[in-house]
Amino acid sequence: MIVGVPKETKTHEYRVSLTPGCADALVRRGHTVLIENDAGIGSGIHNDEYASVGARIVDTAKEVFSEAEMIVKVKEPQTPERDMMREGQVMFTYFHFAADRELTDHIIKTKSIAIAYETITDTSGRLPLLTPMSEVAGKMSIQEGAKFLERPMMGRGILLGGVPGVEPAKVVILGGGVVGTNAAKVAAGLGARVVIMDVSLDRLRYLSDVMPANVQTIFSERLSLQNHLATADLVVGAVLIPGARCPVLITKDMLGGMPFGSVIVDVGVDQGGCCETIHPTTHEDPTYIVDNIVHYGVANMPGAVGRTSTYALTNATLPYTLKLADLGYRQACKEDAGLAEGINIESGRITNQAVAQTFDLDYEPSSAAG
Repeated sequence: MIVGVPKETKTHEYRVSLTPGCADALVRRGHTVLIENDAGIGSGIHNDEYASVGARIVDTAKEVFSEAEMIVKVKEPQTPERDMMREGQVMFTYFHFAADRELTDHIIKTKSIAIAYETITDTSGRLPLLTPMSEVAGKMSIQEGAKFLERPMMGRGILLGGVPGVEPAKVVILGGGVVGTNAAKVAAGLGARVVIMDVSLDRLRYLSDVMPANVQTIFSERLSLQNHLATADLVVGAVLIPGARCPVLITKDMLGGMPFGSVIVDVGVDQGGCCETIHPTTHEDPTYIVDNIVHYGVANMPGAVGRTSTYALTNATLPYTLKLADLGYRQACKEDAGLAEGINIESGRITNQAVAQTFDLDYEPSSAAG
């Protein structure tokens, strides 16, 4: 198979979808790997590292898209890339369709095969290709939140961990999954007072057992959420429903009850976010103010730490990339039901039920499902 890797074009996106080690594994199995010029430079990977393992460097994304049978990316295709996609071509990347009707409609029109990292499952029902970036984003949410609590950044002017004689910041984390757990670990390690809210008592019991003493677990319902928002310095939105839009937990009305200059970091913004007033931002212009509350909505947070994120992501994606290249997407998905869950759009048809329901469109099971 001809596998293509274009350079990511989303603003301040520094990740790349294949490392030289991944390219080497594909080439050794007889596949052709096309790498756009300087695709890896944001992660500190140079063209000659790819060329040394047998990958071919091409000058433009157009060459990659025109030759490749499968495109492997990190972020959803941007507008110029969508126009280069063609019928039957496999696109293997993060899509987050439920937050973007325009992207959904465009991919339907291309009649390509959209296999989304974020809906692939393993034998335990977990999301193995979302986990590594959720780990990065969870840790970064505290790093970024702490920075924007500083007064020059329009925050409350609070040091997350406090100092002797002065109480630390209160961090409220909505969701006790991978993002929330990693956010709590970092916040607690810095000395903050941490509250994790979730609707799963089993998850809260587990977190209560493994977290340090400065982490409190609270069952999430509207009134308890309002009470904790009223004293929160930093709020991390860490809610996810696979393939679907995030539920809105923080309404605009709730902002008025929060302290002046507190910060909301909504990690689920690429799935619509759990805060009603959040919208996607960029690393270049990451925040905005609504009702005196700082909103951070960068949709590709892990892209800022490109080298760490690239290796973390490709460690997880490589087995699936090899399987798709070796067998073709139909056979690969027939043999791996979890991989088949990744097919969100196939030849003009929506094959992910959550995406179809989000936009009230027709759903059809994938023809490649086992």
